[in-house]
Order: sequence, then structure tokens, then C-alpha cells
Amino acid sequence: MITKPHLEEAMYRAMALAATNMPPDVRAALERVLEEETEPLARQHLQVSLDNADLAAKGEGLVCADTGFPMFFVKAGAQTRIEDGFGAVNECAARATARATADCLLRPTMVDPFTRANPGDNVGNGMPKVELVFEGDGDGLEVIAAPKGGGSEIFGTFYRMLFPADGVAGVKKFVVECIRDACYAGKICPPAIIGVGVGGTADLCMALAKKAALLRRVGFHHSDPALAVLEDELTNAARSLGIGPMGARGVNAVLAVHIATAATHTAALPVAFNAQCLVGRRWKAILDGSGHATFTGEI
Repeated sequence: MITKPHLEEAMYRAMALAATNMPPDVRAALERVLEEETEPLARQHLQVSLDNADLAAKGEGLVCADTGFPMFFVKAGAQTRIEDGFGAVNECAARATARATADCLLRPTMVDPFTRANPGDNVGNGMPKVELVFEGDGDGLEVIAAPKGGGSEIFGTFYRMLFPADGVAGVKKFVVECIRDACYAGKICPPAIIGVGVGGTADLCMALAKKAALLRRVGFHHSDPALAVLEDELTNAARSLGIGPMGARGVNAVLAVHIATAATHTAALPVAFNAQCLVGRRWKAILDGSGHATFTGEI
């Protein structure tokens, strides 16, 4: 059985690592972009981000000061047992988030939407965001902590219900327009990782886009060859916009475009867009059935 102290500690450490360590695939992508960009300002933006990540990994600050929205994506097996049941996942997430905030690993950015009252610990109605899914027959847990920056969420979230007749061309137009609007003036801190959800209901479509942006290794193509080609087409289209790192002139407005799909109504073609900023924060805790945890930046 996984005890609540074990789960809370794993969630806390995963969030702490996410805030202070750039995932290896994200770093490799940024280093590739740095070699390619020629505009001095674009290169400076990239180098500063990489330097910040180096300092954060040494215990000198955070990868980025805007730790944004605290989120946990949790996967359990059919045999997983947790002390006090699965309701404890939300409880442990809240305590881990409050601890991380108190330790200055998260900035207290969560407020009431109307009164703007700030509890100071990033814990409130619906926050931290926790998604729990079940997969496989194992007895462990996989927890991905993702503190998603405010800029990428505020300026990098779009949804539209297209007509089925708009087809692939309509999806392409929507995504490229979103990239242009989101990356203009560096609003989402590009080069961004773009998630595109197509199909499902409105809420499912949005969830597909967010998880495609946050939870897939950068540049790892969709298993469907046609969608993999579309991902490359959209990435290449973004390169033609003349927008580079942090909105400077350049070619790398995005690091990658990741598409995810779901079946939808015959009269519908919902499309969603969600951006992840250039630091791509996420870290994974893997707990076995006894609560022992290992941590990795690999997805």
C-alpha cells in the first residue's frame, strides 16, 4: 500500500524538481534552436533561459519565476492501493503544493477569480489541478508535476468549433493563426511547445491539446503517419512567420507541434490550441506498490 506521507512527499519532490530542473528533451531542443538562430536578440533570449536553468539546477533560483498553475497528472494501475483510498490523491496534492509554495519553489499565483483574494499557498477550489486516470494492472502510481507558466496559459489557449467541411485546411489555418497571435511580442515565451486537440467534445478537445503540449516528449511524432506529417507541416508553417524566441525575429516560434485526436459528432469539428512555454516544466515521480519513489525528467 502507498501511504499518504509517501505520496505527499513524492508529489512535493516532483513539483520541486519541475520548478528547478529543465527536462532533458526540452533542453536538447533549445540547444538545437540556439545553434540555428542567427538574430542576436533571439540568441540572447535562448542563452539566458539556458543559463537560468543551469543556475536553478545548482540551487540558485528557479528555471522561471512564473510557476503559474500547479498541476498533477496521476496514473494508477488496477492493483494500486492508497491509504484512505484514491480521494487521498487530492489531499496529498494540496499539501505538497502548499509546502512547495512555503519553500519558495512555487510563487503564490492562485487567487479567487472574482475577489482576487490570494490564500498564499496556491490551494483553492480546483487548485492544484489533479487528473487521475487508470491504466494497466500494476500496483504503483505515476505522478507528473507540471507548474504551467501563466503566460503560456493566458495567451496560448484557443478553441473553435469548425464546420466539418473546413477539414484539414481549416485546422491548419486555425493553428497557424493561433501561433502568430500567441507568439507576437513573446506573450507565451516562445519557442513554445504547441498542443493541438481535434475532435471530442469542447472540454475533451481542450484537454487533448493541453496534454499534447505538456506530456509528450518534444518533437516525438504521433503514431498515425498522416498526423505526424501534419505536425511537421504546421511546425514548418510556424517557421515561415518570421517570429523567433521571445517574439524576436527568427524562425523558431515553436519547438514542436503535437496533435491529439478523439472521435467527435458527425456535425462537428472542434479544434483546441494550448501552448507550453520554452522551459517546458514537468517532472515525473514513479511510485511502486510500497510507496518507494524514483524521479525522472524523461517522458
